[in-house]
Amino acid sequence: MRRTIFDLDVLRTFATGMELGNFARAADRLGRSTSAVSAQLKKLEEQAGTPIFRKAGRGLALTDAGETMLAYARRLLELNDEAAAAVQSIELEGWVRLGLQEDFGETLLPDVLGRFARAHPKVRIEARVVRNVELIERVTSGKLDLALAWSDGTLTPQCDKIADVPMRWIGPAEGTIAWSLGSGEPLPLASLEAPCLLRTAATKALDEAGISWRLSFVSPSLGGLWAATVAGLGITIRTPIGLPRKVRPLVAKEASLPELPSLGLVLHRAEAEPGPAAARLASIMLQSVGEAVADVVPQAVRPVARAYA
Repeated sequence: MRRTIFDLDVLRTFATGMELGNFARAADRLGRSTSAVSAQLKKLEEQAGTPIFRKAGRGLALTDAGETMLAYARRLLELNDEAAAAVQSIELEGWVRLGLQEDFGETLLPDVLGRFARAHPKVRIEARVVRNVELIERVTSGKLDLALAWSDGTLTPQCDKIADVPMRWIGPAEGTIAWSLGSGEPLPLASLEAPCLLRTAATKALDEAGISWRLSFVSPSLGGLWAATVAGLGITIRTPIGLPRKVRPLVAKEASLPELPSLGLVLHRAEAEPGPAAARLASIMLQSVGEAVADVVPQAVRPVARAYA
């Protein structure tokens, strides 16, 4: 039986296109023509011996085999890049300023920092976990090199949309929520302090559905929000990313609650061409976020890669 050896260059194009949700954008980032990208993806399907993509409207989505291929592509590329850094003694120095939402502080940040530090121990990272408004303000003013933020529609000059992540009603992992639609009582909501994109989306959905609500708990931090939800003070609104074990996403129909829209996730950069350290950290960040999204987001709501030719 002939042994299949996948082309890492092809795998990088594939992974980049799926992270960006658009193979034309991947072509721009990688410095290739769209026809060259198209040829690489055709080669990948030939090497895999099975369809990787399926039609989805005007774009392309992954088949089951494509989902499996993407997971392995990310692992192979990560190992390749770590090996290259190790054997070539890439001595990046300096420091990178990174900002991100609380949702990613306990789950994504340790993985990103660990992977980066192993390859580039001389680079110092200053990480700041703050709310969306401050993230955008700091990256546009040059106080942060990179910022991972939820999208409120604000686009900075240098940003990449990573994914659309569904918002979910969140309740305690054990027991039932202490509210029902026919009770005559307003729905108790636990929320972060305003301004909060998710709180605004939730109250809008409730108003449109004709469901009365009240703010039962307001917290400046995500830790306080989880404590209130676990204690049964109210249900809250987040995405499935970074949920602690003591809470769980609710099925909207079963809880008599309206469906919630998706929320864009964007990586903002202070500069169009960041320095080597910031560029490497951004690459690791995009890969880790892509893996985190893939773990919790059904295929139907992940970014669909636009046609590349």
